[in-house]
Amino acid sequence: MKIMVCIKQVPDMESKFKIDAGGTWYAKTDLAWRMNEYDEYAVEQAVQLKEQVKDADVTVLCIGPDQVKETMKKALAMGCDRGAHVADDNVEGKEPFQIAGIIAEYAKDKNFDVIFTGMQSQDRGSGQVGILVAEMLGLPSVSTVVHFAYAGGAIEAKRELEGGVKACVKVQAPAVVTCQLGLNTPRYPTLPNIMKAKKKELLSTPVQDLLKVDARQETAKMYFPEKKGGGQILEGDVAELADKLIRILKEKTAVLA
Repeated sequence: MKIMVCIKQVPDMESKFKIDAGGTWYAKTDLAWRMNEYDEYAVEQAVQLKEQVKDADVTVLCIGPDQVKETMKKALAMGCDRGAHVADDNVEGKEPFQIAGIIAEYAKDKNFDVIFTGMQSQDRGSGQVGILVAEMLGLPSVSTVVHFAYAGGAIEAKRELEGGVKACVKVQAPAVVTCQLGLNTPRYPTLPNIMKAKKKELLSTPVQDLLKVDARQETAKMYFPEKKGGGQILEGDVAELADKLIRILKEKTAVLA
């Protein structure tokens, strides 16, 4: 069995973000970087499937500059067998359709049985890439998966819908699966596996070799939301609070005018 898992390197969400000089993305200076959280679940599920199926093999793919190789090494230490790095110093300038096109172009002749992605990235949050990859490759897809099982070439999954409702879905491999938070518990790479990861294959391919589609959208502007006025918290006896609230509504709004 051949498995691919797609990951993205994103800033730590606790970072203090600034808009870049172009006004269309965040500035990359003074940021700590990590694997996209949704992708950690995808990697773990790929490795669990590898452990379940004899002779299974997992390729981890990541698009970006050379610095993303550090994040790829974590996936290799978690149990992936090889890394496919798509070298692109301007990955943030590519919209989801292009990202999906790059992945699909890489995968089209590799005969992967299952392709895992995170449900979305923490920085862009489009939730489109995995589904677009499936469409481009002509494969079935299951999104927002919170339970995954594989047997006899069939995938049985539970996907999260609105309001906490779950849908049970069964598809035949090959297929694309996008992973939601809580699907599993990602393993912590052990020191021996971190050392082994340094010796695993990690090959780079120029993005120009794989980008065969044009952008369908562009980011015109990025900005922080405007700050709104702060709220007022009322404390004290309930009867007094009611009187205070009525007085405030009369003075500052037209609700009780």
